[in-house]
Amino acid sequence: MKNRPSWCNYFLKIAQLVSQRSTCLRRKVGAVIVKENQILSTGYNGAPKNVKHCSEVGCLRKKMNVPSGERHELCRGVHAEQNAIIQAAVNGVSVKNGVMYCTHHPCSICAKMIINAELKKIYIADGYPDKLAKEMFEAAGVEVLQCPEKN
Repeated sequence: MKNRPSWCNYFLKIAQLVSQRSTCLRRKVGAVIVKENQILSTGYNGAPKNVKHCSEVGCLRKKMNVPSGERHELCRGVHAEQNAIIQAAVNGVSVKNGVMYCTHHPCSICAKMIINAELKKIYIADGYPDKLAKEMFEAAGVEVLQCPEKN
């Protein structure tokens, strides 16, 4: 029998696949929300429904040379983590006590949503330069982890 990926790596690989739908010009991010090893919702970063994507109209933050992790309000996109939470809400699915798997560490805006959605744990593949997000997760008791093993 071939080695199977751990649940952690399995869901992170799905998040990476989801990120390929992103229309962001700066960073492609994917998120998957899971409870009891069942996928509840997915999300990727891109413009809201019925709004032109950055890939069509350009990136204001890029044009203004805004550093990564700053001035999120200038971005027309909805973050992957936000979209995963929103999609669950639209479909009437509770994410309370769920686990999020995300290609990158969430920003402070997403951290606030994750905390209030009562997600308790996040597995990430890569970091993100947002000190406030890390501080809020710690204060709220939300664990941010990387998979213990690589598959």
